[in-house]
Amino acid sequence: MTRLIQAALNGARTPADHPAIPVRAEALALDAAAAVEAGAGALHVHPRRADGRESLDADTIARALRAIRDAVPGVPVGVSTGLWIAPGGEARHAAIAEWTEIPDYVSLNLSEPDAPQIAEIVRARGIGIEAGLWSRADLERFLAMPWAGAVTRILIEVNEQDVREAQAVFDDLSAGLAARGFGPATRGPPILSHGLNAAFWPIAERARAAGHDLRVGLEDVLHLPDGRVAPDNAALVRALAGAGAD
Repeated sequence: MTRLIQAALNGARTPADHPAIPVRAEALALDAAAAVEAGAGALHVHPRRADGRESLDADTIARALRAIRDAVPGVPVGVSTGLWIAPGGEARHAAIAEWTEIPDYVSLNLSEPDAPQIAEIVRARGIGIEAGLWSRADLERFLAMPWAGAVTRILIEVNEQDVREAQAVFDDLSAGLAARGFGPATRGPPILSHGLNAAFWPIAERARAAGHDLRVGLEDVLHLPDGRVAPDNAALVRALAGAGAD
């Protein structure tokens, strides 16, 4: 079965981490178009201000979304709501409420204390939610939410760098979701999974075998499966799509 590949174009990384990290809205748009041409069916971005700092202010979000949508009309695009993103903390609530350009979805970290409040704000605005789960505690918190069955997708994010530990976390979260009726065989929200850095490709293989949608991009990994540094996001998308064709 063909699964969705979501391209995570930049995250919190900067060009100091990799020269191909897109920062400005115009660069995000060009990178989005290349990633979609390579096989991505959805996008995840961290818009930046002119000084390169991540921000949730209305102008920054609008510039990025408009540029990307002009480049790849009709492709769903989401943004992060991470606690660290300016204006940071609970000040994010007012910033999100003032958005003039609305993303298709936001990624919501269930590990963050104000996740329920962020969910209430975005749901009132008709914005979808990717429920980000890092741990069993995040899973239990998610399952207790009244909107758990109505999210756009469930996002399993494995941050552990030891491969065996990462696989154990992935297996635990997958099993916990399945026990509550969430999984590829159900009619519930799709599950999208990814690892990070050293464990990225092993988790991608495990997630594919589990029937999950997949995420890839320079936010999550800088190397191709053979260990070479990836030239850009499009190369990572092609590598993941090609692995699925084997």
